[in-house]
Amino acid sequence: MPIVKALYRYPVKGFTPEARDALTVQDDGRIAGDRVLAFRFADAARPEERDGLDYWPKSRGLSLMDFPALARIRVHWDGVRLRLTLDGDLLADETLESAGRRRLADAVTAFVETTSDARRLRASGRLPLELVGDGAVPRFQDRPRGFASLHSTASVAALDALVDAPVDDRRFRSNIVIDGIDAWGELAWTGLVRIGDVAFEVQKPIARCLAIHANPDTGERDARLLPTLTKRIGQDEPTLGTLLLPVGPGGVLRVGDDVAVG
Repeated sequence: MPIVKALYRYPVKGFTPEARDALTVQDDGRIAGDRVLAFRFADAARPEERDGLDYWPKSRGLSLMDFPALARIRVHWDGVRLRLTLDGDLLADETLESAGRRRLADAVTAFVETTSDARRLRASGRLPLELVGDGAVPRFQDRPRGFASLHSTASVAALDALVDAPVDDRRFRSNIVIDGIDAWGELAWTGLVRIGDVAFEVQKPIARCLAIHANPDTGERDARLLPTLTKRIGQDEPTLGTLLLPVGPGGVLRVGDDVAVG
């Protein structure tokens, strides 16, 4: 039977993951502590609306899609303080009071301005960056409706075998990584999936963006995975992993949980 190999949450939208032994799936489908903060451009510090829900398009703030160097920053969020380190050195460690938010945003801005991504900050309306979110409510997912995301180690291994650069689970920013199915098997799932005690309904495969080109250690775009998925694997659009929504209440997922499909 397939099992959960790893679990991740991403406290800051577009930044690095925190590996977890367990994750809480909220009743709305979002993962507790996941994407609860975001660094937004000055002219996009308030949400847009889509389908009657708040929507924060990732193109209007810092994300790996446009700022791959962010992969070098490590994130630790304990619910009170946000700690950012760069190549092992402290970049910032602050609470979310207004002065702390400003120091965090200024520290990230100063880092980005030293990288090849700096030119992207110079467009009108982008600076000063604003750190938004309360640190508790997951609100900065790519889609207005919250989802849990899942992929298999076999799919990542199949893709890794086709390119020279190292490709591991971190590139795909999923909440749930599973072992024990064939490569690309999760793309064919339909209906219900049970992971531990939580039942999900499969929504759709995850279409990928340039974020997966970024090496999760160096921040360099060292693997052309989008054309590899379409031209070499033959997908109509580049996809890896699938989106899930809980059926009924959420619950707790744990590393080692069984995964039952159908």
